[in-house]
Amino acid sequence: MGTAETTHKSPVNAGVRAWQRMLSGRRLDLLDPSPLDIEIEDIAHGLARVARWNGQTDGEYAFSVAQHSLLVEIIVSELEPKLDRRFRLAALIHDAPEYVIGDLISPFKAALSLDYRAFEAKLLAAIHLRFGLPAELPDEVTKLIKRADRIAAYYEATCLAGFARDEARRFFGQPRGLSPALVKGLSHLSPLTAADVEARFIKRFKELAR
Repeated sequence: MGTAETTHKSPVNAGVRAWQRMLSGRRLDLLDPSPLDIEIEDIAHGLARVARWNGQTDGEYAFSVAQHSLLVEIIVSELEPKLDRRFRLAALIHDAPEYVIGDLISPFKAALSLDYRAFEAKLLAAIHLRFGLPAELPDEVTKLIKRADRIAAYYEATCLAGFARDEARRFFGQPRGLSPALVKGLSHLSPLTAADVEARFIKRFKELAR
C-alpha cells in the first residue's frame, strides 16, 4: 500500500535486472523477494489478469487465477468450517506467486527442473511473511488447500475447459465432502471481468486479514 519505490538488494543478482516493477511503485526482486516489497493490491491486480488453463476456457472473459483462488477459499471453508481464519487467508493466496510468474499448467511444471518449484516456494514464503502467516504452513493445512485446489480444478475443467467428467476424475479425483448447494454453484461457473474479480479478491482478503 503506498507508492515508495523500494528494492531489497541481493548479491545474487548484483548488476542484473531481476526485479519486477509493480503498479504500487514497489520493485520486487524475483531472485530474493522481500516481504517489504509485496502489496495485496499488486497481487490482486496481477492474479485478476492471469488466465487459468492458458486461456483455453469458455466464456467472454478469461477465467482468472484470482477467481480460482476465491473458489479454493470457499471450498476450504466448506471442507473445514472451523479452520482458523489465518489458514483460510492462506488458501486465498495459495497461488499468489503467479502474480509475477504467471500460471504454468501442471504438465509444463512437471517438465521443468525443481528449481522452478523452489523459486515458487521462496516467493510464496515471502508473501506469507508479508501478511503474518508462517513461511511454511502446517502439513495438514497444506493438504487441505491442495485438496480444495483439485476440487476447484475438477469443476473448472468440466464446466469451462472442455474436459469430460471421467477424464477430469482421472486427473483431479472425484470431488467429495461438499454440500449440494456448493456443488450446484461450482457446476455453473462463469468467468468474471478482471475489474470485478480484483475487487472481490481484495474485499475477501480484507475480511480474512482483519
